[in-house]
Amino acid sequence: MLNQKPNVVFVFSDQHRAEAVGYEGNPDVRTPNLDRLAAESLVFKTAVSNSPVCSPYRATLMTGQYPLTHGVFVNDVPIASHAVSLGEAFQQAGYDTAYIGKWHIDGHGRTTFIPKNRRKGFNYWKVLECCHNYNNSIYYGDEEQLLTWEGYDAAAQTRDAEQYIRDRNKDKPLFMVLSWGPPHNPYDTAPQPFRDLYDPALLSLRPNVQASYEAKSRQDLAGYYAHISALDSLIGDLADTLEQEGMAENTIFIYTSDHGDMIGSQGMEKKQAPWDESIRVPFLLRYPRRLGASSRQIDKPFNSPDIMPTLLGLCDAAIPDTVEGNNYAPY
Repeated sequence: MLNQKPNVVFVFSDQHRAEAVGYEGNPDVRTPNLDRLAAESLVFKTAVSNSPVCSPYRATLMTGQYPLTHGVFVNDVPIASHAVSLGEAFQQAGYDTAYIGKWHIDGHGRTTFIPKNRRKGFNYWKVLECCHNYNNSIYYGDEEQLLTWEGYDAAAQTRDAEQYIRDRNKDKPLFMVLSWGPPHNPYDTAPQPFRDLYDPALLSLRPNVQASYEAKSRQDLAGYYAHISALDSLIGDLADTLEQEGMAENTIFIYTSDHGDMIGSQGMEKKQAPWDESIRVPFLLRYPRRLGASSRQIDKPFNSPDIMPTLLGLCDAAIPDTVEGNNYAPY
């Protein structure tokens, strides 16, 4: 039915910079599934992270507000505003809501249990505030009992997301967020088959990497790219599940990241810097039923406060008055 509300599957990783994908012309990183997704999506060429560090971005994603309003300028503090959250807005629009993976906006400790009244409208819940021990990663469900993801956590989280999709309430549309920890450092912890893809000595560097950083940058890039290729394979699995469930046509499928990673560019590491490597992120949006399934590039600026209102706009759902970003759905 054309008037059926779309499902929304929002997948985002931690610290994946915009140029570290094949479809952007990177000669080294292997991302066949993201490249295929880009060929069927809107590709936001200048998507930026308004405040390029974990908690500030996530608070903005969850509120549609700028940090001056929601109050999260640094990691590990709670949202100060009383905004209607992204999960609550979709819940009010009749959606089943799910969140799997890294949260990092509760602000009560990185391994503290998060009760239902602090989950911002998400019903299905397998979450930890923050963990980057990807091969021994813990989380909570509804009970205050620590559980452990089996193996590489991004893979286990994706399997769980796929099962949630299969078991979904088919009488309601779903809004699911899958939040991966990689490719955030530590860089050397991706599954071995993906690490074997990259030889540091053969990798090219961005021209703004200083000579003193070259050896370390190549070593870090090898692990960084290994994580990205591992996530790329999981994107393929998730897309296959949507196809198998007959959901792909009427699902808004997004891949993005919370911020980038300097990896030696400008003589800097990690994020929190006003440079492209830190602030620019991948942003792919596939929605065949309404937008077709061919690649289109959007070169207008798209900022993290714009995500919440644009998603709600694409779903013809009410945008809360507390939102400060722009709804680009009509555009």
